[in-house]
Amino acid sequence: MKLIWRFIRPHWKLFALTVLLLVVDVAGSLLIPTLAAQMLNLGISGHSFQNLIETGLWMAAASIVSGICAILGGYACAALSARVGQDMRMAVYDKSLKLSVYDFRQFGTASITTRTISDITNIQMALTSFIQMVLPVPLIIVLSVIMTFNLDVRFGLILLCAVAAVLILALFIMRSASPLFRKLQKLLDRMSKILLENITGVRVVRAFNNEQREESRLNTSFSSYAKTSIQANRLFANLDGLSFFFVSLFIVFVYWMSGGHIRGGLMQIGDISAVIGYAVMVLFFIMMAQMVILTMPRALECCNRVQNVLNHSPEIVDFVDKDPKIDEKNSQVLTFDHVTFRFADAEEDTLSDLNFTCKRAQTTAIIGGTGSGKSTVASLILRFHDVSSGSIRLNGTDIRDMTQHKLRDHIAYVQQKAWLFSGTIADNLRYSNAGATDEELMHAAEVAQAADFIQAQPQGLQAFVAQGGTNFSGGQKQRLSIARALVKKPQLYIFDDSFSALDFKTDAALRKALKKETKDAAVLIVAQRVSTIRNAEQIIVLHEGKMAGIGTHDELLKTCSVYQEIYTSQTKEAKES
Repeated sequence: MKLIWRFIRPHWKLFALTVLLLVVDVAGSLLIPTLAAQMLNLGISGHSFQNLIETGLWMAAASIVSGICAILGGYACAALSARVGQDMRMAVYDKSLKLSVYDFRQFGTASITTRTISDITNIQMALTSFIQMVLPVPLIIVLSVIMTFNLDVRFGLILLCAVAAVLILALFIMRSASPLFRKLQKLLDRMSKILLENITGVRVVRAFNNEQREESRLNTSFSSYAKTSIQANRLFANLDGLSFFFVSLFIVFVYWMSGGHIRGGLMQIGDISAVIGYAVMVLFFIMMAQMVILTMPRALECCNRVQNVLNHSPEIVDFVDKDPKIDEKNSQVLTFDHVTFRFADAEEDTLSDLNFTCKRAQTTAIIGGTGSGKSTVASLILRFHDVSSGSIRLNGTDIRDMTQHKLRDHIAYVQQKAWLFSGTIADNLRYSNAGATDEELMHAAEVAQAADFIQAQPQGLQAFVAQGGTNFSGGQKQRLSIARALVKKPQLYIFDDSFSALDFKTDAALRKALKKETKDAAVLIVAQRVSTIRNAEQIIVLHEGKMAGIGTHDELLKTCSVYQEIYTSQTKEAKES
């Protein structure tokens, strides 16, 4: 409840209006049985037609006011729920952007998606139902029981016992339902995960003829969810049946006892109708509240899951509130000073004692075998992880002494797996610089060797891009990603194996054009092909997380055995092919 109140508080005026309309609606509804009883008693006792008309008008006025407030309250409640849901989704989304790769791995992509969409939708529905169907119940019970006691003490006691029995039953069933709904949410995460894997990996599934295996996996997940849902629905069915039983039993008691009361002149017929009206109203609202309360365990579990994301302390945080002044003309753009890094769940260092400097107008390359820690270097520069010891400096300032926004504002990053967003080519290129002109976009595309296929599109820069860029080849996506980085014009370019999908001719032309384009910045290239980095001013060779060598291509061929092995194996493969 603390989570929900946290997001209701900014909209307290709308919440107060909703509650006020609800109270007026309840008051009007409770007034109607009394007026109906009064009209019936007046008619039986032979009062004038004028008295009946006046009572009828009061009933009509109460019904109209109650109905209008119910409609307006419904609109207000829906608006409140929608705003709470919107704010909650934005909070989860904003928090997910602050999570490191390691943090994100703890939750999982499918789970974060489910929490942001499905869980918050459940919370919204529960909030709406709670305000409309549960919040009025205490007021209705108290006033109805008081009015019933005023009419007859014994009827009041019977109604009180019936209400208590139904409430105890609801509490017992709610406790039984809570573990089931907790299990349902976990099963929903499992279904989302498997379904996402099957959809995104459909080509692999088909290529290995594993459709039946994946179908079986999904069917098992669906069956588990269905069985648990059936168990939860049985609780609903039991509660419905027993609640109707108590309602019917109370009405039987009222009719059984009322005959003697009327015969003895202790009650009038209209009073009996009022008692039954209050009883039906109370038990109806209790039953509706029970239906809502049974969904509360799921909503509370959803709240816990959302709260877990919002309360999670990110691995990477800003240590400063204000960015220091940075010497943006410093020739040493990037410096690794005895950097060592180990993942939180690892037993050994991934990188150990790295020392090197990336200078302005120079290209530094990192090469090494699989698992040598090449891509981890890029992650550390961007502060996707923090170093375990040592320091990384940008223009002489430790990157931990500036905000993450300021740090990344100076860097253009092209990741190994090119990713494009749905929209247009222009939208994707402007992702790094929203104010770039079409001329700047095309210039970056020309440098990235992407201009030809962009111009070949009938719509040019406005050509459609599917989610993930699936309507482009791997090489085209890489070139568009490189062009996007060039549009930013940063002080440091990081190309994380970003040329792997390019043919040798395009690769050579791109590197030649890049040299001229990045003359005022430092360039760091993470690569596996020697041909991509052989002209770099500085090549760093990594082996098992340590620097096995540093120097130019020619120097490393003479002094570094690891580099010699890489070069020899790739040269041999090229000759054989």
